[in-house]
Amino acid sequence: MAYDLTGKVKLVQDAQTFGSGFTKREMVVIVEDGKYPQEINLEFIQDKVSLLDQIEVGQEVTVTFDIRGREYNGRYFNNLQGWKIQANGAAAPAPTAAAADKPPVSDKDVPADFNDYEDDIPF
Repeated sequence: MAYDLTGKVKLVQDAQTFGSGFTKREMVVIVEDGKYPQEINLEFIQDKVSLLDQIEVGQEVTVTFDIRGREYNGRYFNNLQGWKIQANGAAAPAPTAAAADKPPVSDKDVPADFNDYEDDIPF
């Protein structure tokens, strides 16, 4: 199920590529939510990393994302995995031709040893 959020970009991090070849890039969007704005962290993985290339801090964006969850050592983790982004009311630049031919990444595309990557997370 897809969700959308609209807000102002606070941070766009550099892409991270792990030894397995898995690549991700994160961004933070500030969403006005009543009295206290919320700073929402979203990640873009594999071929969707390039969607953030033209995004700048301070831009108003609408991000379409999926919620992903998993258990690791008795603890539960959630990720907001972005797969579409619109800036200033217009669609962000299309991914490269090779990436445009691929559908969004789904759970079946995640390697069976995905939990082995958890050792790379700093918490």
